[in-house]
Formats: sequence, C-alpha cells, structure tokens
Amino acid sequence: MNIGITVYPTYGGSGIVGSELGRELAERGHTVHFISSVLPTRVTELNDRVHFHEVEMMTYPLFEHQPYDLALATKMATVARAEKLDLFHVHYAIPHSISGILARESIKDKRYVPVITTLHGTDITLVGADRSYLPITRYALQQSDGVTAVSRFLKQATIETFDFDNVQVIPNFICPKHYRRIQDSPLRDALAKKDEKILVHVSNFRPVKRAADCIEIFARVRDEFPATRLVMVGDGPELAAIKHLARQKGVFDEVTFVGKRSNIAEFLGVSDVFLLPSELESFGLAALEAAACELTVIATRIGGIPEVVIDGETGFLSEVGDVEKMAADTIRLLRDDELRAEFGRRGRALAVERYSTEKIIPQYISFYETVLRNSASAAKA
Repeated sequence: MNIGITVYPTYGGSGIVGSELGRELAERGHTVHFISSVLPTRVTELNDRVHFHEVEMMTYPLFEHQPYDLALATKMATVARAEKLDLFHVHYAIPHSISGILARESIKDKRYVPVITTLHGTDITLVGADRSYLPITRYALQQSDGVTAVSRFLKQATIETFDFDNVQVIPNFICPKHYRRIQDSPLRDALAKKDEKILVHVSNFRPVKRAADCIEIFARVRDEFPATRLVMVGDGPELAAIKHLARQKGVFDEVTFVGKRSNIAEFLGVSDVFLLPSELESFGLAALEAAACELTVIATRIGGIPEVVIDGETGFLSEVGDVEKMAADTIRLLRDDELRAEFGRRGRALAVERYSTEKIIPQYISFYETVLRNSASAAKA
C-alpha cells in the first residue's frame, strides 16, 4: 500500500506511535509518506519506502495566526494526487482529521483517498471535549472512513463524550529488539556510580504529567535509600519549575536533566525503576516502553495505565498525587533486588506478548485493507 501519515512531529505519544508505525510499515514492504510541518523526531532515515513532504506555511499580514490546518489539507491533497496514495492515516483528531477530510473531498472527483483517524488521548479527553471544539471533533469522527483508539479506556471515553462507538481498539506497541535491558553500558556508568540505583522519568513536562511529583517521590526515597539518582528525560513548559523544586528539596545535585533525546530506549535500558505519576494517560506508552526494558513501573491508577501495568505483578499503582505511597513502593523495590527483577521479567513478558510490533502492526494493516474494501464497495454502489 501507499500510505500518507500525518502526526504532530515533536510532542507526545501520538507522534512517536505514528512515526514508528510508518517505519514498521516500510519494513513490511509498504510505502509511507509523512506529511507534516517538520520531519517527525522518530523518523531517522528516509529511503525509497519512507518519504517526507513538508507543509509550507504562507505568511501574509492579514493572518494573525497562520492557517496550518488549511496548508496541511492542501499539502495532503497535492501529495495524494502526485504519489497516488491509497489512504491517509492521521494521528490526533484536531486538526489532522479535518485537514484529511478536506483533502479527501477536494480531490475525490479524481481519486478517493479514505481517511483513517487514530485517537491518542488528549485529542478526545481534553481538546475534543472542550465545548468549543466538541462539534467539529464529532464531525471529524463521523466523516472519517475508519477510526481507531489506542486503548479500551479511550474508546469508552469517545463513546461517552461524542456518542460515537464505531471505534476499533488497536493499542500502542513496542519493538522488543529495540526496547530491552542493556548490560554493561557506558551510559549507565555516566549516569550513576556502580552502587547507585537509577530512577527515570520520561515526558514532555506538561502539567498533566505531574513531573514535579517525581521530585517529591525522589526526595522521600533519598531519605531512606541515599544511593539513588533520578534521571529526567525530556523538555517542556514545567521544566524550569521542576528544577526549582529540586533545589528547594535539596536534591538538585542528585537529579540529572538530559533534555530531549532520541535514544530513549538506552536510558530506559540502564535504569532500575520508572516513575509515571501522570494525572491522565489514555494508554501509557512510556510505561509500556519501560516495561519492555524490564523496568518496574511506579504509576498512577488512571486511564489506560491499568491495561499496561498489572498492580502488584509488573509494577505498583497509586492514586494521583499520592507521592507517599509511590515513594514507599519505590523504596520497597530498591531494597529488594529479587522482587524488582521478577517484576521486570513479568513486565517484559507481558509487553512482548500483548504489544509487540509482530502482534500490533498486522492489526493496522488488516484495518487498512478493510477500510479500502469498504471504500471501493461504496464507490461502486
């Protein structure tokens, strides 16, 4: 198949999943065209099967804000005709679904290119549920040729918010060869001493991630288990406040802020415990990636996380904001290497069994084929 993929190139799980899906499709013989404002961060190589088409923005004094959704629709239509695309796969409903639908409608007399929308979370639970965006988001869902969601939780949220239930659940995924435990790594030696344990957090440092709770947890852990370091991977609007909190708590020198990194798997592969104290996660991709690297996950019992982390078996779940319990659970794991290792083995086994690329990518391919058959049948009718 010849597939156009649109993602937010730099923020959040939707861009990661869309990028890695494109790479996996290309490895299976399909041709992928990324259509976005910049090259997505997880797209590391362009070749005969992976292409990139930049959305160019027009600057004009009349426009206080550049109309990206219209520029994207125009680019999608242009690429669809020039490259003879079979379908558009857009990640995140607003505005990508609307842009895809505009592109589809603008060229349908020449070529009908169905639009598949994948919902990732905040496009439904935050942005789409805002009263000002609710009608246009519902329209985007209704007009898409196929809709998927990354968790059962998110499908249910879509039903409750938009009274729309024609949603196929296809979860996020990991490549077991890429996400794995790493032994004897120079990175590990650079991050901590041999007798120190490493806690790690990965996010875009938005308020919903509650990254400040990681500092609160770490400060409590250090009181009981001093041979511990915290590694914070990523960047975002809350980062400065988190650094200030680390100084206030007296742990700044024991926290390593590494910024945005493309080699996330390497940091996960050398760490010991993963912290995910978010107040909203529709799936919990970061938890899945951590589990695949045999990291025990300390997380909140919200959204789709319980679908990924089994409380008391592959990690520990707590209520949002309960940093006391999360710290106590972390200390328990740091003191018991055997328990931590057993949780890690179970977590990886679950991740590979349920969420490996070999299991999930064929589900997307099958869904594409179903949508294409339905579109062809509708065209003949």
